[in-house]
Amino acid sequence: MCQLLGMNCNTPTDVTFSFAGFAQRGGRTDHHADGWGIAFFEGRGARLFIDSSAACSSPVAELIRRYPIKSRNVISHIRKATVGDVRLENCHPFVRELWGRYWVFAHNGDLKNYAPRLHGHFHPVGDTDSESAFCWLMQELAKAHASVPPVEELTRTLRELTPQIASHGTFNMLLSNGQALWAHASTKLCYVVRQHPFSNARLADEDLCVNFAEHTTPSDRVAVVATTPLTSNEQWTPFAPGELKVFVDGAPVA
Repeated sequence: MCQLLGMNCNTPTDVTFSFAGFAQRGGRTDHHADGWGIAFFEGRGARLFIDSSAACSSPVAELIRRYPIKSRNVISHIRKATVGDVRLENCHPFVRELWGRYWVFAHNGDLKNYAPRLHGHFHPVGDTDSESAFCWLMQELAKAHASVPPVEELTRTLRELTPQIASHGTFNMLLSNGQALWAHASTKLCYVVRQHPFSNARLADEDLCVNFAEHTTPSDRVAVVATTPLTSNEQWTPFAPGELKVFVDGAPVA
């Protein structure tokens, strides 16, 4: 299985602390060494970094750890290949355009005998089940709505679509259009919300501790979603199997 990391905030925030521990799972503290990637939304734009080498030793990952890109929505993924070869085009996150906005997607799990009918302009570049699922989601969203709907309406549509993919196997995923972060769990996914009063957090995969009270304001709020808890001293909330949550301004709203 791969590993997922997502962040949603009410103010642009860097993800360097969480990513420092997350990247270690890409070949050092865990065996997910078949590539990685991370995407940051900045306004309507999106920065995408992907690499087919292990995250724990990737020079590109080292750049991300040292370069504090601030964003309100971030999605990252480290890969353990199951479907599709270890190649750059098979690295998550994947990006597509719909309704004049970028959409970013990452998936953890295996989809058995999954070959959705794709008849729109969304087609995979690589050969993973994950990218096929993303293309199908984009195709069905485009069929359901003529233009970008409110977050609440998008959430209702995604709640209708995600079970159709999950019926083929394990579908843990993160999805964002820069306005919100959607997360669906078949098996493992959890989240933590950091807000005032902030406290210390210690990474589980790296000898690193930070006092968030020294780096935030009382109005800041950050939600972090991960396959398994990234810190050893915070209370993470697990998703229920089959649950879809949407995070807006650093908090779950549905």
